[in-house]
Amino acid sequence: MKVKALQKLRQKLKKNEPIYGLWVTLESASITEMAVSLGLDWVVIDAEHGHLDWRDINSHIRAALRSDTVVLVRIAERSTSLSKRALDIGADGIIVPWMEKVEEVEEAVRDCHYPPEGRRGIGGERATVWGQCLSEHTNEANENVLVIPLIESINAIPNVANMCKVDGIDLFFFGPADFSASAGYRGQWEGPGVAEQILELKDIINAAGKHCGVISTSVKNLTERRDQGFRMLALGPDSGLLMRSLHQSLEEVGCDRIPATSLDPADGDAKS
Repeated sequence: MKVKALQKLRQKLKKNEPIYGLWVTLESASITEMAVSLGLDWVVIDAEHGHLDWRDINSHIRAALRSDTVVLVRIAERSTSLSKRALDIGADGIIVPWMEKVEEVEEAVRDCHYPPEGRRGIGGERATVWGQCLSEHTNEANENVLVIPLIESINAIPNVANMCKVDGIDLFFFGPADFSASAGYRGQWEGPGVAEQILELKDIINAAGKHCGVISTSVKNLTERRDQGFRMLALGPDSGLLMRSLHQSLEEVGCDRIPATSLDPADGDAKS
């Protein structure tokens, strides 16, 4: 755990300054190394979707060691075992998907705190310097660990105000695509009325003294989200940024195309 990096990030939020980061979905740890070299405030390693395994996650965490870039892991589901494993190998915090109820947020916080406040087990991994700094780490971990609920369901709407009252939560992150799907608009980033609902929830969270995060979909959207009052701002997912750059270059030379969504063979290659 990088306590100074976490403290620096929280100081920015306290001053209502934006914190910029990258959503990591690809396996190369060089991606996180690039983010660190550019001075990004945070990276999220996505262990919910995609193909990253624990070796990949460990490599991304290692790439950000002894830097001011906070490393978060989005786990696949709320889980004591997944949370403590990510924290044991050096993550600075956890993003927990599909948080709908106050009780779920409370459980997520307990997953990431050592007893008596929580139920995180003490491991002899990187976080404790392989067992050499048990006392030092456990004395500072509960106070500094970052636990971020991911709001991505309309079922969370009536509970968000009370979620803000849970001790140990500084930030909430929104997932517009899943939020839209839960509202009946599957496949849309922000279906009819969803953008307005997310902004209303953002205002509730900000009024409670907490902060909100979201992934931007373009350079213009990044500044729009900042101006709307979001403070944890993702430049984008690494794959999305790469695809965006590829499209821009191909468009410039008149070779851009829309990729096929099907993983089936092309008609000309289909075998009878």
